[in-house]
Amino acid sequence: MQLRLLLPPALSLVLSLCTTLSAADAPPSPPVDLAAVDEETMRHFQALVRLDTSDPPGNEAPAVDYLKRILEAEGIETKIFALDPKRPNLVARLRGNGAKRPLLLMGHTDTVNIDPKKWKHGPFSATREGGYVYGRGTVDDKDNVTSSLMTILLLKRGKVPLDRDVIFLAEAGEEGNVQFGIEYMVREHFAEIDAEFCLAEGGGVVRTGGKIQYASIQTTEKIPNRIRLVATGVAGHGSVPLRSNAVVHLAKAIAKIADWQPPMRLNETTRAFFERLATISPPAEAARYRTILAGDETGTVQDYLAEHAPRFNSTLRTSISPNMISGGYRVNVIPSEVEATLDIRSLPDEDMVRFLDQLRKIINDPSVEVVHAPGHSRPGAAPSRLRTEAFEVLEAAVRRHYQTLTLPTMSTGATDMAFLRARGIECYGIGPMTDSEDALKGFGAHSDQERILEEALFAFTRFNYDVVLRLAATTP
Repeated sequence: MQLRLLLPPALSLVLSLCTTLSAADAPPSPPVDLAAVDEETMRHFQALVRLDTSDPPGNEAPAVDYLKRILEAEGIETKIFALDPKRPNLVARLRGNGAKRPLLLMGHTDTVNIDPKKWKHGPFSATREGGYVYGRGTVDDKDNVTSSLMTILLLKRGKVPLDRDVIFLAEAGEEGNVQFGIEYMVREHFAEIDAEFCLAEGGGVVRTGGKIQYASIQTTEKIPNRIRLVATGVAGHGSVPLRSNAVVHLAKAIAKIADWQPPMRLNETTRAFFERLATISPPAEAARYRTILAGDETGTVQDYLAEHAPRFNSTLRTSISPNMISGGYRVNVIPSEVEATLDIRSLPDEDMVRFLDQLRKIINDPSVEVVHAPGHSRPGAAPSRLRTEAFEVLEAAVRRHYQTLTLPTMSTGATDMAFLRARGIECYGIGPMTDSEDALKGFGAHSDQERILEEALFAFTRFNYDVVLRLAATTP
């Protein structure tokens, strides 16, 4: 039996879109105007980037209005949910036959704010130059929003029969105000977004020197915790130094923390990450990764990673970064209280009560209090599994579209998928191709010249559609 007879008819469109497939892999399919698909992708993308949805202050309504108008013009069911009218969330749904649980596509419409003086191109201009599109949100996260929009439009236009509902959530507040977005949706409207799998931001395809290195799929993330160190002492005149000086005690506490290396702990994601990374790395680097996999927490490898690969070092353990210090009000006054704020990114399974007890023992100073402060956090949850239909489909699509290896990754930063994982949804972070050099040049996410390759946006849209079709389309 020919391979083409085993594939569902709906794949004809995606296989026309997937130009990376060989002729032997692709079944016969009607011609598709790829230029028209790319043109529409760019049109929606530029329209969304040109909307100022900076957070703060937060005003996602124009983006939601745009998406709603486009979706409803195609006859796609949409609903709006808002805790604040200026900060709505949009849910669009294509209904399947119910043979499988739904698939959720999620992207956030807000962006971090900007300093307009630092931008060569207007931050909301969506300027196309030299094969790039410039603007705030081009890689965080209006690329995911646009590819999800195009995916659901193509499914609808193709009248693709579905075994599962496909849900598109365009959410508010990801950049620090989750109470308006995912937290609100999970708490008040979870039934509208409940799914077996979710695809959202957090991964991508890494290119270095013009050559693709690997693709990353985020399957878990570290959990942010804001911790305050409050040192107290006796106030006095600066001309009479005191042993109880709160500034000195705080400084010593921070130094002890900086010298402490929390224990290393691997999970399914990070173990697979280093195992696979070792297979594509130069011999010296591969040897370091295999030393880590062997459980070695001593020697030079740990020091090497801390010095030369701090992201990998953070991936191995709960990390601590002292980022803010405040206290004192006159040069000649010894303050009675000063404090520092620590950014602690815990492993998904970290017992923070126990961890903070360890921190107090490391500091070993009764004049320094360790306080777990409220702030921008996420719920802890088990990593999404690697042995699922969704992950297998994603890996296969990476090979078809990018001809490279997939590395499951744990983000050191935070995404809104943590809220969904805590409710039992298997979540996978994906993203377009980016050049590793871009971040160092100031062209990455949250930078002053954020940009995306046009070809990367188009390829990501085709990748996204391919994955969704293979996960959701009815098979004979």
